[in-house]
Amino acid sequence: MFKHLIYEIKDGICTISLNRPEVYNALNPPLIQEITKAFLQAGNNSFVRVVVLTGMGDKAFCSGADLKNGMNNSMSLGDSLRSGYNPMVLSIRNLEKPVICRLNGIAAGAGCSLALACDVIIASETARMSQIFVSIGLIIDAGSSYFLPRLLGSQKAFELASTGRIVEAKECLELGLVSKVVPATELDFVVNQTAKMYAKSATKAIGLIKKVLNQSHHSTLEQMLELEAINQDIAGKTNDFMEGVSAFLGKKLPDFKGI
Repeated sequence: MFKHLIYEIKDGICTISLNRPEVYNALNPPLIQEITKAFLQAGNNSFVRVVVLTGMGDKAFCSGADLKNGMNNSMSLGDSLRSGYNPMVLSIRNLEKPVICRLNGIAAGAGCSLALACDVIIASETARMSQIFVSIGLIIDAGSSYFLPRLLGSQKAFELASTGRIVEAKECLELGLVSKVVPATELDFVVNQTAKMYAKSATKAIGLIKKVLNQSHHSTLEQMLELEAINQDIAGKTNDFMEGVSAFLGKKLPDFKGI
């Protein structure tokens, strides 16, 4: 089904692994289309409760655009973003399920944007991030102009975008670019434990939380209060809400089904 990525589902956890390690999982049009398809597929599968996104190999999560084989000279760069990168990023942000980035190595350019599109980033101590676009005379894209200022503020976002410097894992954590940094030998364990936690959580509620937070930066307080009311009404009609209340009153752990 997929040629450029590995798509696996086990115990409610969908793992999407970019599988071009020979080019540091660089993004070419076929891979971009497959990533988008994989996330849409995960969204439509009721058995999937959480998605883990990672890259094959030890050196790279994703090195960004494949400049050797991924550039289509017949298409403008803007059209390339509109037809490929933008739908890919939106497929992650619009997925009403948690997405964990297993950051196993370098995330550069659009690969960095891809990581930032995830809800949680758990990074190896050997991981690094870079908004490398400026080194080839381009602006940041694939959503980084949206994510960076919200995570870092405008001045730090400008610094990283205008220099393209490599940010080591420790600094990524200090800046708030990643959620957690762990030794490389512990990366799989921590990611798996986090994924298992989300796989047993109230999936519908988490999806609605993500939906609401996506609106928060460009909405007024009044708009957000109404959005909370609308989506709380939706959450209150789920089976998980009934289970959560029952478990709370019964002083036991809830058995959420994600419905």
